[in-house]
Amino acid sequence: MRRFFSSVRARAALGATTVVAIALIGAGTAVFLSLRANLTEQASSSAESAARRVASQLAAGTPYANLELPDSEDHPVQVIDREDRLRAASEDLEAISGTGVAAVKPRPSLAPDQDEEDDDRDQDDPEVGEISDRVWFGKGRATVDGESGDYQFAAVEVTTRDDTTVEVYAGAPLSATEGAASTALTSMLIGLPALVLIVGGVTWLATQRALRPVEGIRQEMAAITASEDLSRRVPEPGTHDEIARLAKTTNETLAALEASVERQRRFVADASHELRSPIASLRTQLEVAAAHPELLDLDGAVEDTVRLQALAADLLLLARLDAGERPADARVDLAALVREEVSQRVADTIPVRAKAAGSVEVNGSRGQLARVLGNLVDNAQRHARSRITVTLTTEGERAVLTVGDDGAGVPEAERARIFERFVRLDDARTRDEGGAGLGLAIARDVVQRHGGRLSVGDSSDGGALFRVELPLDQGRS
Repeated sequence: MRRFFSSVRARAALGATTVVAIALIGAGTAVFLSLRANLTEQASSSAESAARRVASQLAAGTPYANLELPDSEDHPVQVIDREDRLRAASEDLEAISGTGVAAVKPRPSLAPDQDEEDDDRDQDDPEVGEISDRVWFGKGRATVDGESGDYQFAAVEVTTRDDTTVEVYAGAPLSATEGAASTALTSMLIGLPALVLIVGGVTWLATQRALRPVEGIRQEMAAITASEDLSRRVPEPGTHDEIARLAKTTNETLAALEASVERQRRFVADASHELRSPIASLRTQLEVAAAHPELLDLDGAVEDTVRLQALAADLLLLARLDAGERPADARVDLAALVREEVSQRVADTIPVRAKAAGSVEVNGSRGQLARVLGNLVDNAQRHARSRITVTLTTEGERAVLTVGDDGAGVPEAERARIFERFVRLDDARTRDEGGAGLGLAIARDVVQRHGGRLSVGDSSDGGALFRVELPLDQGRS
């Protein structure tokens, strides 16, 4: 049962069914009570109308024995005076309750000749009695011609012409009201559960249909996890809803993950290949030196060791960048850094000119930014013919550092590829001269970690122009 309710489909169906059930019960109760109140009000109006008709006769002076009473079954009537004596009642009335007096047969209180005298006086007296505006309503039971039933009674007070005050009770049957209310209640008791079940079933089926693509995505993801085949993709439904967007995003994530894993595999393979050569060379020289000390190429061994150390440092920096290492949040004077780094490159075969006046401050790691400048200048040294220029300016809220040379430049089709790891465009160069192909990749990753952008274009000297854009320090004066 717990597993059943852990399903989104079950929870959705249960939630919809509960909401609909509460709404239907509330609406059904309101309708039932309103119907019952309306029917009761109709019975009250009918009873009041019958009572006022009898009261009108009494107010006009009609003797009790001559009253024209309505049909007993439809409107049982009692006329009661202040001493709770029954003066008149419906002919077929056999029993009554709820009116205050249980008597159904009036006792003669006046002699016949006196009634006749009253009739003569009534004919000569033009006065009319008074009917009260107040009406009393209540429920009771009555037995008429052997049949008992519930009635809604209305009582109207009337004062006759001889200043006698009596109350006229008239009833209206509640059988139609109770029948209609019972029918409505029965219909609701049968219809509401059926409607709730229909809503629950429809919600279950609709949710099942809506979530079917999700199950397909889950199964495919489980298969991808089991097979470790990142080239597979989850099915994308033809709809344009949230599930279709989920499937599309999942496939984009799988594609990015596949590219990342492939990039890591390629990185490991290229790193192993790059490390193999200096290690093999160093091992060979040490083995020769062990067998023939006089043949030891000490300079070559030192050169291979330095190269191996630099390659290891590059790989370690790339690993830290891939792990998401953030640069130190320190204020760096980029102009001073450019002047200092360029002034220390006295051993370069091609002179480097720097144009960085004033102070340009950015936030980041001074060591990593110096590494970016060094890598760009090293790259320019391998391709320039006679001139390398480093320029630092500002454009709006960004610092712009450019490194240009007068070499052959970078073909437009290769400008995005040169920032990939272990990429060398000049295959004719020797490995020692061409480097390992990590300098530009490191420069790009460091610049991106500093919130900037590294791009390449054409230099005014005809070669390549590498452009670094970094956000300026917002706290500068």
